[in-house]
Amino acid sequence: MDAAARLLRVPLDGAPTPTDLLDALAGEPWPFALTGSWAGGGAILGAGPLRLAGPDEDPFALLDDLPAVANAGEAAAEGAVGGGWFGWLGYALGARVEQLVPSPPRPAPLPPFQLAYYDHVLHLDAAGRWWFEALATPAREADLAARLEHLRARLAAAEDGAPAGSRSAPGAFRLAGAGAAGHLAAVRDCRERIAAGEIFQANVCLRLEADWDGSGPDDVAALFARGSALLRPAFGAAFPAPWGGVASLSPELFLRRRGRAVVTAPIKGTIPRAGDADVARAALAASAKDRAEHVMIVDLMRNDLGRVCAYGSIAAEPEPGVEPHPGLWHLVSHVRGTLREDAGDGALLRATFPPGSVTGAPKVQALHVIAALEATAREAYTGAIGFASPLAGLELSVAIRTFEAAGGRLWLGVGGGIVADSDPAGELEECLVKARPLVAAIGGRIEEPAAPPPSRLHDVPRALARGRARPDPAEGVFETLLVRDGAPVRAEAHLARLAASVGVLYDAELPAGLADRILAAALAAAADADGRAALRVLARPGRRGVVDVALEPGVLRTRPLPIALAPVVLPGGLGAHKWRDRRLLDALAGDGATPLLLDADGTVLEAAWGNVLALEGTTLITPPADGRLLPGVTRAALLEAAAEAGLTAREEPLSLSRLVAAEQIVVTSALAGAVPATLSGAARSNLGASTLVRKIEECVASGPFPAQV
Repeated sequence: MDAAARLLRVPLDGAPTPTDLLDALAGEPWPFALTGSWAGGGAILGAGPLRLAGPDEDPFALLDDLPAVANAGEAAAEGAVGGGWFGWLGYALGARVEQLVPSPPRPAPLPPFQLAYYDHVLHLDAAGRWWFEALATPAREADLAARLEHLRARLAAAEDGAPAGSRSAPGAFRLAGAGAAGHLAAVRDCRERIAAGEIFQANVCLRLEADWDGSGPDDVAALFARGSALLRPAFGAAFPAPWGGVASLSPELFLRRRGRAVVTAPIKGTIPRAGDADVARAALAASAKDRAEHVMIVDLMRNDLGRVCAYGSIAAEPEPGVEPHPGLWHLVSHVRGTLREDAGDGALLRATFPPGSVTGAPKVQALHVIAALEATAREAYTGAIGFASPLAGLELSVAIRTFEAAGGRLWLGVGGGIVADSDPAGELEECLVKARPLVAAIGGRIEEPAAPPPSRLHDVPRALARGRARPDPAEGVFETLLVRDGAPVRAEAHLARLAASVGVLYDAELPAGLADRILAAALAAAADADGRAALRVLARPGRRGVVDVALEPGVLRTRPLPIALAPVVLPGGLGAHKWRDRRLLDALAGDGATPLLLDADGTVLEAAWGNVLALEGTTLITPPADGRLLPGVTRAALLEAAAEAGLTAREEPLSLSRLVAAEQIVVTSALAGAVPATLSGAARSNLGASTLVRKIEECVASGPFPAQV
C-alpha cells in the first residue's frame, strides 16, 4: 500500500466479552473475532473492512501489502495491532505453491480464502482494556472519527445486551461418505503406502457433518460464542460470512513472526485426558508411535522454515512438551528461526503452507496420498487463520477444531497422523475423541458409528493406483443429450443440472439463449443422422463469472448387452458433476468392462457412464444422490416411472454384496436409456427370465426412453 499511516489508539470505556461484542456487530459487513492468545492475549475484533480481497488475487502476496507506519516504534511498545489483513487461507491453496493432483469431491465448496484489509480494529489487551486502534491516513481521518463514535455505541450495546447464544442447534453429526468403514480403509491403505516406501506419514482426516438451518453469519457468531466460552481455545477465531462462515476453536500455532523472529508450534501425538493425569502424560511422552509422528513433523517444519530463514538460525526444543487440551493431552514442540531480510510474509507462507502437522512427510507426496484416500475435499480445515499487521507482525493458527457452515450444512474435520504401526480402529477412535468435546460444546451430538463389518475389498482394484488422479475441474463439465425426431430429450433437466454444476464449481451462469442454441443444434444433428443422434453441451470456465459453452455432435454407440461392470474403489466417488476430464475413467476401462465405482467401504456409487439400480423382488434400489455420484436425469425419470412396471423404487445405500445378490442389475444413461448389466465374470444367462424384468423393458421401450442403443 502506498499511503503511509499513523497509529491512532484511543482507550474505550466498558468491559463486554469479545463474543458479546461480536454479537453487537451483527449486521456490519464482514465482522470477525480473534480470541485467546492472539497478539499476546486478549482479543481482536473488526468489521467494515476497507478492502475485501477477490478470489483471483494472490493471498500470499496480499500479506506483504501493508502500509508503512510512521510511529511504528511507539506502537510496538504499546503492543498495538492497529489493523491489517485478517481472515483465513483454505487448505487447497497448497496447489498454488506445489503441483498437486485434483482433490476429492467438494460437497459444499467454500471460497479458496477469505481475506480483508481493516484499517481499524477493536483490541482487548492482556490487562482487559478495550482500545480503538486504527492505521490512520489523512484521507481516512474523518471516516475513522465517525467510526470511533459508532463503535463506542456498539460497545455500550454489547454491555447492555443479553449474552450471545446458539440461535439454532445443529442436528446430529454423522460421519460423511463411507463413514467409519471408509476411514478404517483409508488408514489401512495409508499403512500400505508407508510399507511400500511411498511416504513416512500422512495426516488422514474424515468429516463429521450435520444438517443446520442456522447457516447465516449471525448463527456462526453465536455458535462460536457458545463453543469458545466452554473450551477457551488458545486461537479462537470467528469469521462469519454471507454464505455461512467459519468458527475455529484451534489450539495450535502455525506461524508467528514478530520482527524477523519466526516460531511454529506443531502439535502431533494425542492421548485422551482420562484417569490419572500424571499416568496419561507419562504414557504419551513414552509412546513410540506418538513420538515418531511428532519427530517427523518437527523435522518437516524445520525444513520448511529453513527455506526462508537465515542459515544456522533454525532451532527446535530437544524434547516435546505435553500440553492439556479439551479432552486430550498433546505433544507440542516449538521450532524457531530468523527470517531472511529478503523474505516477507508471502515467502514465509509459500515455504510452509499447508501446515506440516496436518499434511505429512514428505509433504508433497503426503498431499497426493491425502487426495487419493480422503472422501471429501478439505475447505478452510487444515489451512490457516489469523492476521498480518504492520505493527504486530504475522500470526496464524492451524485451522483444526474448526466448524464450517454453508448451504444448510455444518461440518467439522478431524484426523490424525498415520505411521507404520498405526492401528486403524485406534485412529478412528482418536478422531472421535477429538470431535466429542467440540460437538458437545456447541450443543450438538455425534451419531456414534456402529462397528463396521470386516472389509472384503482387498482384491478390488484401487482407482487411484499407478499414479492415476481424479478429474481436473479446470477442464470443465458437460451434458450429453439424446436427440430423437429432431428434439433433445429432457433438455430442461440436463440444462438445470449443468447450470447447478457451473454455479457451484465456477461461480458462473450459463449464457443466455443456450436453450435455443441446443434446439437448433439438435435439429442439425438429427438431419445428419436419420432423426436419432447425440449432442454434447460442453462448459469450460473462462474469466470469473463466465463459462465458455460449445455444442458438439456426440456418438451413439452400440453396447453389447448385458453391460459388464468391473468394480474399482474410489473413495468419495466422482461427486455430483459430469466431468469433461475422462482420463481416469478411460484408464480404468479395460477388456470391454465398464468401471463400477465403489466407495472405500464397498458401497456402490455409479458406473463410469451411468447410474446403477438393483432389482430385489418388486423393488428397485439405487444409491442416494448424496453428493458422491451424478444425479442422473434418466435415473430420476426411471424412478418416477417404476410404478408403471409394478415396482416400488427406493434410494438407499447399496453394498457390492447386495448388488451381487440382486435379481437384475440395470444401468441408466441419457443415451443408453435403461439396459441390463452384470458384474464382470458373473453368469449372464438369466436376462429377461423374470416377468418383472420384461415389464421394466416394456416400460422403458414404450415410455420416453430408448430401449437400447
